[in-house]
Amino acid sequence: MPDVSLIIPFLNEEENLTELITQLNEYAKKQTFSIEAVMVDDGSTDKSVQVLRGLISETVSVKLVRLSKNFGTHAALRAGLTEASGEYTMLFMADMQEPFSVIGEMYLKACEGYDIVAARRVSSKVSFSERGFSGIFTSLVRKFAIRDYPKGGANNFLFNSKVKEHLKENPESNSPLYMQIFNIGFKKAIIEVTSDKRHKGKSKWTLSKKIKLFIDSFVSFSYMPIRAISILGLLMFISGALYSLFIIIVKLTGLYEYDAGFPTFISILLVGFGLTNFSLSVIAEYLWRTFDAARKRPVYIIDTVESISVSANEKTSQNT
Repeated sequence: MPDVSLIIPFLNEEENLTELITQLNEYAKKQTFSIEAVMVDDGSTDKSVQVLRGLISETVSVKLVRLSKNFGTHAALRAGLTEASGEYTMLFMADMQEPFSVIGEMYLKACEGYDIVAARRVSSKVSFSERGFSGIFTSLVRKFAIRDYPKGGANNFLFNSKVKEHLKENPESNSPLYMQIFNIGFKKAIIEVTSDKRHKGKSKWTLSKKIKLFIDSFVSFSYMPIRAISILGLLMFISGALYSLFIIIVKLTGLYEYDAGFPTFISILLVGFGLTNFSLSVIAEYLWRTFDAARKRPVYIIDTVESISVSANEKTSQNT
């Protein structure tokens, strides 16, 4: 059994995989603990799988897990949990933004008795918009969902078999895995890591995926959206009541000529219906997730699992 299993999801990363495996092997040669890489293909349409199959891993045992289609990064990470056999499991990204040295740092920290170790970004060469999104997102998460979530966010988590088994037994289809890890409790530690720019290729972290992550994070782990609707509705009711009282007083006392005409009526309708539709959309998000969980569709579907060994002649494949 390896000491650390790295779960590395990838989608169209043919430019990075050769160097990723090469550098990982070079790093592993210098370590006193063993490493296993569980490479999860999240529906790649380029030559990523062919590139990976053509590589020979000298030190690190490599498993290739192919999903039946693109399910998303967090679903791919959950799929990797089923094939990770190490004493500790670590989530690592194929773009190599974090240095390989973080693996050893997190492993040594876990050996001190921690169940979960997270790597918090302290400085980064990523874009200003990326840092801005991460800062706003994690600030809101810490305030309304998980108070001890790492400031600035974390892309790397390492945890023991106890945490891994819990995650495997409780898959959540619309829940970010990172937040589920931090929400389950247990003894945690946070280290700091300096991340770099993406090594090669184009990021798959699109605006639509960021918006989905933002919505999933709060709907799955916080009642804040529902509470915000309640507060907003109460404020609108109080405002409407005060406005009605004001109109009555003006009409009774004749303080000044007041003509509540068509523009006022349209404004009230727009505000009222806009608030109602917004409230219904938030409630619908909760209902959709309840329905999605009730029908129990699989979070991911594994197509094949292949073992890439130390020599080309030893490569084996099995269908699952």
